[in-house]
Amino acid sequence: MAKWTPTHEAPEPLEGPVVATVTGGTVIWFVLFLVQVPFYGWFDDHGHLWWLWTCAAGAGLGLIGIWYVRGRDAALRRASAAPDPGA
Repeated sequence: MAKWTPTHEAPEPLEGPVVATVTGGTVIWFVLFLVQVPFYGWFDDHGHLWWLWTCAAGAGLGLIGIWYVRGRDAALRRASAAPDPGA
């Protein structure tokens, strides 16, 4: 079986409000964590405590994601504002 090779160029990646998207997702994870905290005992009794910690991990990783995408966004802005060295 022959290896498939593309016959056309790959499209440019879609750019959107990445910082807002990651921030929104982080807020949702944190809100879900806060909603579940009052039911800690119930989750513990029924073996579903991992739900609570999954939301906490999502919020924590989201904070890292916000830091990352803000830095990426700033680097893209710096690169687009810099003069073109080839011109």
